[in-house]
Amino acid sequence: MPGTIVRAIGTLGAAVLAATLGILVVAAPARAAARDGVCDSGEFCYYYNSDHAGSISDHTGSLADYGTTQPSCYEFRGAGNGQGQCIKNNAAAAWNRTSSTVRVYYNSNYDGSYAHQDLAPGAKVNLNATLKNNNASHQLISAGTSYPARDDYPYKGQTSGIDPWNFYKGQCTSFAAWALRSRVGVPFSNQYAGQDRWGNAKEWVAAAGRAGVPVHNSPRAGDIAVRLGGTYGHVAFVTRVNSNGTFEVDEYNYLYADRYSHRTVTVGTADSQFSRFIRFK
Repeated sequence: MPGTIVRAIGTLGAAVLAATLGILVVAAPARAAARDGVCDSGEFCYYYNSDHAGSISDHTGSLADYGTTQPSCYEFRGAGNGQGQCIKNNAAAAWNRTSSTVRVYYNSNYDGSYAHQDLAPGAKVNLNATLKNNNASHQLISAGTSYPARDDYPYKGQTSGIDPWNFYKGQCTSFAAWALRSRVGVPFSNQYAGQDRWGNAKEWVAAAGRAGVPVHNSPRAGDIAVRLGGTYGHVAFVTRVNSNGTFEVDEYNYLYADRYSHRTVTVGTADSQFSRFIRFK
């Protein structure tokens, strides 16, 4: 109590002095809520038990890796069952109090190749049967989402053979399929949506049309960018759209044979550009 009185007097004294000297006093901006085990507005929160019971773990942004052991893991901090336990593979319910859709992933590093669950802004739900106690990462996604540029392709260095999605390893199509599966959560393959084959890169736009997948003339992060020119065409994963109209892509087998590259490009029909954008989500 004495400390509180001293601080109050100190604040009042400063205000009086500022007024006396004609100084404009501007209030400090409010600080974002800390991780305190309370589900505040603007946070995404896990609950240890179903029906939003037990200890809470609150978060203000995306997390690719929760950690698995104390003291380095992200833990449940609120009072109740589960307090102090790591949140990875331990959450049963969630509340999305952010303004973005939150995607909960079965695997770490935003890998949705096996399973994920989307929570719209305001959603307060139990995790589905697949994700309950099988939560390893979460990501805030929206139309303005960007994806980190990274070579996470599981077949890097391999230049022959068929991947599990029925594309040739090391090719642009194989990497684009992997990116869709792992980053966007679309279970894409060469036979996606009932197609006999999506085929070479330049065939993907026609295949998308047959499958009912929308194709656009301008990019959004998460799209597959398509170059129609050349013998086989080329596809890449759009990681970011910049304010100046350029966009960035992750790709394989373009700058280097059977290898990864990341570059900034523009919309167009030149060999270095892309003119169509397939939007799976």
